[in-house]
Amino acid sequence: MMRQHTRLVGWIAALATIALFCFLGHWQLQRMHEKQALLAQQAPARAQALTLAEALAAPPQLRWVVDAGRFLPAALLLDNQMRKGRAGIKVYQPFRSDAGALVLIDLGWLPMPPDRTVPTVALRGDHVQLAGLLAPPPAAGLALGPAMSPTQQANVWLASRMPPDEVAVALSLPRNSLPARVLRLDPALPGGHARDLELLPNTLPPSRHLGYAVQWFGLALTVLVVAVLLEWRRRRRPAGAAGP
Repeated sequence: MMRQHTRLVGWIAALATIALFCFLGHWQLQRMHEKQALLAQQAPARAQALTLAEALAAPPQLRWVVDAGRFLPAALLLDNQMRKGRAGIKVYQPFRSDAGALVLIDLGWLPMPPDRTVPTVALRGDHVQLAGLLAPPPAAGLALGPAMSPTQQANVWLASRMPPDEVAVALSLPRNSLPARVLRLDPALPGGHARDLELLPNTLPPSRHLGYAVQWFGLALTVLVVAVLLEWRRRRRPAGAAGP
């Protein structure tokens, strides 16, 4: 009776482990397909320029925006952003188009000093004609602690992630006024900081997700094979035989 109970518990544990590994493999495949779809949108997006209001009203995918408007006097500094192996921050400033549409503009990357002193940034307030890629914001990490904290500079916040409503309130904008997308400023335009239109910064490329998926599915298969072999050995053992 005890052996039957142990066998049942072992199979339940094995099947639960296999289900978990398959779930993780499926999730990695899903992330791979999501990122492949995002990358596939980039070239078609450049083929048709929209105003900011038109792009925000369209279905949420990559859009190339050309518009005019004014920067608002506040900024968000997104922490833990890597560029060429160096840690730093990304500078975002709210922008209101002449038609009244609001968005955060990605002005580029600045290094973070070793002592973690937040650099002072120049807040733009000029009226400009700009162009850029309307895209999802950088992927957020684990949501630990507050999303934002004030810096020594007035109207400038240091953020670990970018929840749109919290960002809007911190930057003295109406709640629900900021979209869950940012405008990646065209690197060819003057002003701002070091920047590019890399869509997957600080995150895994699709090929890495595929590799991890294969590993998880491989582990699931390994557990299944081990469980089947142990069951086969148990069935081949003569009744009453001793041994592990």
